[in-house]
Amino acid sequence: MQVRTAPADFSAWPQLLQLVRDAFAYMDARIDPPSSLKGMGVEAFQAKAAAETLIVAEEGERLIGCAFAALRSDCVYVGKVAVAEGARGRGVARALFAAADDLARAHGRPWLELQTRVELVENHATFAALGFHKVGESAHAGYSRPTSITLRRAVAGQAA
Repeated sequence: MQVRTAPADFSAWPQLLQLVRDAFAYMDARIDPPSSLKGMGVEAFQAKAAAETLIVAEEGERLIGCAFAALRSDCVYVGKVAVAEGARGRGVARALFAAADDLARAHGRPWLELQTRVELVENHATFAALGFHKVGESAHAGYSRPTSITLRRAVAGQAA
């Protein structure tokens, strides 16, 4: 497995879109409101990569994982984390977050942060196993109940 951060030669946009759609498909019947992914196409992912840092995991020519990292004032926010079904359980997510840690250290940010939906309890457990802990809740516009949980962890190899 090779993990690349902000690969200048990346061109597999349709594959990236499909990877994320496949990885997020199980959420469709479980989360309310629906994922923002529903309205995203290749162009939206290209724009996201221009505004944030794309991290990809590959095996040869095959895209097996991705994440987007956005620099914020006190952290690196990691979103749209996806791992191909056949590559799960092999450390791909851990490698993606290690690359996000590298980015955070390079920019002097002490935290990684992400959000996950309230309903996705298995994601909460996965992120807890990666060292994340709950720091807040938020609600999407128009909702009076929490719809997302914010999680943080100290950047690996750096005191927070």
